[in-house]
Amino acid sequence: MATYKKRGYKPSNKEEREQTTEQESTTAEVFNTLDEGASKTETWVADNQKYIYIIVGVAIVAVLGYLGYNRFIHEPNQNEAANEMSQAQNYMASALQANGAQSDSLYNLALNGGEGKYGFLDIIDNYGGTDAANLAHYNAGFAYLRTGKYQEAIEQLEGFESDDEIFAALATGGIGDAFMQLEQAEEALGYYEEAAEMRANSFTTPRFLLKAAITAIKLGKADAAEEYLLQIEDDYSDAPEAEKVPIYLGQARAMKN
Repeated sequence: MATYKKRGYKPSNKEEREQTTEQESTTAEVFNTLDEGASKTETWVADNQKYIYIIVGVAIVAVLGYLGYNRFIHEPNQNEAANEMSQAQNYMASALQANGAQSDSLYNLALNGGEGKYGFLDIIDNYGGTDAANLAHYNAGFAYLRTGKYQEAIEQLEGFESDDEIFAALATGGIGDAFMQLEQAEEALGYYEEAAEMRANSFTTPRFLLKAAITAIKLGKADAAEEYLLQIEDDYSDAPEAEKVPIYLGQARAMKN
């Protein structure tokens, strides 16, 4: 057990003097070690100061660069892209109301531009990463789908990203439509099922449940078709698709007999 000694205490015998000398020597070594460690740290900092400043500087530049990008590049690009795409959207709206060759011509203008304005493909190429470019993928996909270019439609719709319960489901179902036109019913069924399960609403859910049921019948999957049709009947009886359920339900059940 250590014994407390008052300040100014002097050892009274040889043994105590030796102990005191030893303690003082040990204490001196500890402080010398600490001094050496501190000195080495200071030397390292001094030697590597340039690199420390570089690392800190890079971090600051990265943060400022991100903030500057959002304010001075990304946001202006968003606005510019939206303005540039307005004419393409007008062509798309007109095409949806037109028929035949006129419709195809308007879809092509929507895709490739006209009157000195960009089309959807130009928006995608020149304003990648903006909301306008993302929406351009969606519109381009359906423009291709309606002009019979199904592989291109799939590529564009796959490039569209959204959490919206309507647009996300329509894009996914659109890919299913393209696969059906390419006579790849198995792939189409998977996309119809995915579109139906994305969000539960009275617009897209019964729409794609019915398409999934019709495709399942085509593939000889009577049980799956019956399941989808009964879901429409039970959960979406007020939807327009419910009126077609008895016809396809009869077909699905007939396949099982």
